[in-house]
Amino acid sequence: MFPFSFEWIWDAGHIVFHGGLWYALNIIGIGMTYCVIKAVIDSAKGKGGHGHH
Repeated sequence: MFPFSFEWIWDAGHIVFHGGLWYALNIIGIGMTYCVIKAVIDSAKGKGGHGHH
């Protein structure tokens, strides 16, 4: 069942589940976006991972 299906019923269980699902997906997406942007910025500044610690 999907929300665009005419048989969908928005009860408390669906609202809580989908709220938690989209919250978790947003946190993961924001974290991955931050990592990609940081990697691009570090690479542009010449801080790429060349084994320097």
